[in-house]
Amino acid sequence: MTEGTMTIVELPKQRRLLRLPYAWRNPLAIIGAVIVGLWLLIALLAPWLVPFNPVAQGSDRLLPPNAVNWFGTDALGRDVFSRVISGSQTSIPVAIVLVVVSLVFGSVLGALAGFLGKAVDEVIMRITDVVLAFPSIILAMVIAAALGPSLINAVVALLLVSWPQYTRIMRSLVISLRGSEFVIAGRLLGGGVFSSLRRDILPNVAAPMLVMAAVDFGSAILLLSGLSFLGLGAVPPAPEWGSMVSDGMSNFSAWWIAAFPGLSIFTIVVGINFMGDAMRDALDPRSSPRSRAMDEED
Repeated sequence: MTEGTMTIVELPKQRRLLRLPYAWRNPLAIIGAVIVGLWLLIALLAPWLVPFNPVAQGSDRLLPPNAVNWFGTDALGRDVFSRVISGSQTSIPVAIVLVVVSLVFGSVLGALAGFLGKAVDEVIMRITDVVLAFPSIILAMVIAAALGPSLINAVVALLLVSWPQYTRIMRSLVISLRGSEFVIAGRLLGGGVFSSLRRDILPNVAAPMLVMAAVDFGSAILLLSGLSFLGLGAVPPAPEWGSMVSDGMSNFSAWWIAAFPGLSIFTIVVGINFMGDAMRDALDPRSSPRSRAMDEED
């Protein structure tokens, strides 16, 4: 560098760190994501995680938790830890199927009812009102009892009582949007009913429906476990959390039989609810605590 001249040295640009959205930085959201992620991993790797055959009966019955049987054994000598891990392969995938099918079926009916109106709306909503007139668990119990105790029949019963709530919410969302200018413009440009629903309305209603589905995932696990607890779901000796809790109630002194599957249901439902709250805040920023605080300051 010569005298009278100045060398300009450019400082290295700071790398922008990838940061999670504000809603997902909530400690409860992180805890919920970790819990749900662990259970999904356990359900995926269950065949390699179980130390014993979950349906094999042993001679050592009603053993409390120990170094060999971490969660103890039940009245038939089966390893409770192996049954809890194997039970995740039933409760979690079935709950996912319940939520997805109910979401798709109910949303399609609600979208048609809200967009077409008139006779279509009347027929769909009257059927929806009939199903919603009864408590979900009571109606599911009646249907499952009529069909007979089995996991498939329990799933059918829960599907028949789960879709109406999605139908009603989707209908109200579609009605609020069908008179919007962009929807009318799409119809004037030659778009059909299904094209308008898919292109103009669905992107604007997907967020609240996904939040609802995420929260209902926990409810689906509870309902399925409830039917199995009453003997209307999974048939023994198949490991399922609800039926395992029922087995523990008949051996109340052996607390570990019901405690560990009950704790499994509790943890995953709580984790799902935490994630559902975070998803709601992420997809609807106006509902987040940070946004509410800023509104109060204004």
